Amino acid sequence: MGFAEALAAGRLVLDGGLATQLEAGGADLSGELWSARLLRDDPAAIVAAHAAYLEAGAQVLTTASYQATLPGFARAGIPAPEAAELLRRSVTLAREAARGEAREAARGEAWVAASAGPYGAMLADGSEYRGNYGLSVRELAAFHRPRLEILAEAGPDVLALETVPDTREAEALLTALDGVGVPAWLSFTIDGSRTRAGQPLEDAFALTRGVDAIVAVGVNCCTPADAAAAVPMAREASGGKPVVVYPNSGETWDAAARAWTGPAGAVRVPDGAALVGGCCRVGPAAIAAIARAIGAEPR
Repeated sequence: MGFAEALAAGRLVLDGGLATQLEAGGADLSGELWSARLLRDDPAAIVAAHAAYLEAGAQVLTTASYQATLPGFARAGIPAPEAAELLRRSVTLAREAARGEAREAARGEAWVAASAGPYGAMLADGSEYRGNYGLSVRELAAFHRPRLEILAEAGPDVLALETVPDTREAEALLTALDGVGVPAWLSFTIDGSRTRAGQPLEDAFALTRGVDAIVAVGVNCCTPADAAAAVPMAREASGGKPVVVYPNSGETWDAAARAWTGPAGAVRVPDGAALVGGCCRVGPAAIAAIARAIGAEPR
């Protein structure tokens, strides 16, 4: 069964924060490459983190490529051919975990979502929470296209165009996605009823209306309350597409201090969401609770 067919058949459980689980396992993610560094230095840690989410009940694994880009790797001294191989490896590692855990548990199927984070993630300065990079749609599309092509070559089930703070970047991603040949979901990071760059969410979600390559639209990397409120808006503005929701724990990222502050909230499963999981600071225990809430037992 393909990803779109599985999505049409019922709700799917996404994983939680990959960096959250990697850090819980002792990984140092303090550098600018963040979890993408481990694609080169410790791929086994990535497989183990994926496996922990599968064991908790996740049905969709998101690759360690959120902050992995050709320019970002180049800045770290990694040449383009090796950088492309590391991007492909992110998909291979998730597939390795999915096949191993699914085969061992002998139940169901697990899908791989190749993560493509926003331009701001490469900057490693919190820009993904602001948007407004000063780049044109054309420039942003040129940035995203090579990575989407490389990830698509590796054979994921779906592309996760995620944590998008700005409708201009969403337009660029939709342009870059054209002809890639892999379906995608598009999820915005939001503040209340607006994108992080301040645009109305209705306008953001409406960009996906009639775009067949987008199989789901929604929000991530936001508060649980904002995520729940966005569900009906996303469904209506997109013309009825399935809605993807994976908020943070409720804590707030302090980019200057590079630390999370504030209390974590309770796990919630918003009504009407077709893809449900967690983002920053959401670990396997919370994903297991989500899986139980929607009837997908942990593995």
